[in-house]
Amino acid sequence: MALTTERVEQKLREQFPGVAFERQVGEAVRDHTLYVPAENLVDVCTFLRDDAELQFAMLPWMGGADYMPRVPRFETIYNLLSLTHNLRFTLKVLISEEQPKVPTVVGVWPTANWHERETYDFYGITFTGHPDMTRILLPEDWVGWPLRKDSPLGYEEVAFTHNTPGRTVPSPSLKKLAPKKVRYRAQ
Repeated sequence: MALTTERVEQKLREQFPGVAFERQVGEAVRDHTLYVPAENLVDVCTFLRDDAELQFAMLPWMGGADYMPRVPRFETIYNLLSLTHNLRFTLKVLISEEQPKVPTVVGVWPTANWHERETYDFYGITFTGHPDMTRILLPEDWVGWPLRKDSPLGYEEVAFTHNTPGRTVPSPSLKKLAPKKVRYRAQ
């Protein structure tokens, strides 16, 4: 019998009866997703990896999201993969704006090291117990968290004829900018 995401959820609820799992529902939800309390994250991930029936041996992607003005504001998302069963399962942790912290899962999946540092770099979510919680892509002296919704955009306006002082519109008689008649081999 093939392993299903419903079976994964059932096993989690049996193994952790005191944990308040919440299934994400909605029209836009593609993968089977469970919300996990932050304090149970490492135990749940270790079980998913080590259970002989489940075997979620891979964390291909992990990241963050900012849902400002929602409370709690942040989420961390863990996309898990069981290569044995070719099955994906997603875990999410809700994180408050006041204490943007969640325990690290580097001890469960070493690949989380890079993903957690990237999430810290862009969202300012700290992973407690992480071996090297430093910026990974932005310079060390960077101020702020660029993927937060309240971060200034800081873009440079594109120059057009209507917003550039002293710029003139080309004359319609200018032939250099006119479309060229092209002959193709088939003609």
